[in-house]
Amino acid sequence: MHTVLPVGEQPVLRIVPMPADTNAHGTIFGGWVMAQVDIAGSIPAWERAQGPVVTVAVNSFVFKEAVYVGDLVSFYARVLKVGRTSITVDVEVFAQRGRRVSRGEAVKVTEAQLTYVAVDEKRQPRVVPGSTVEA
Repeated sequence: MHTVLPVGEQPVLRIVPMPADTNAHGTIFGGWVMAQVDIAGSIPAWERAQGPVVTVAVNSFVFKEAVYVGDLVSFYARVLKVGRTSITVDVEVFAQRGRRVSRGEAVKVTEAQLTYVAVDEKRQPRVVPGSTVEA
């Protein structure tokens, strides 16, 4: 089902998958999509944490449609919740195919929710600045 890209938002990541990213069925390997989702989700988490974060959980991950070589894939990520040391992020992934790229039409291909933890220079959890429960 075709939709439009989120209005008023900018993707945190955009990429075009290549033939080397395909699986045995000729579509883009799910692991490739998962890796890009993790990168996209870490960007707003890093910004909110004001420093390094590590992925601690993939709370949900749904593949809705296949991704193909040559699609323009856009990743939109938003912070949903901030805990003392953790940040939960929602990621939506859209693919624009062929001529639809110039019209802004897209297919929602994946949605996921991930949790990150802010870490210090020793890779130990640290308090997220401005969190509701400061140390």
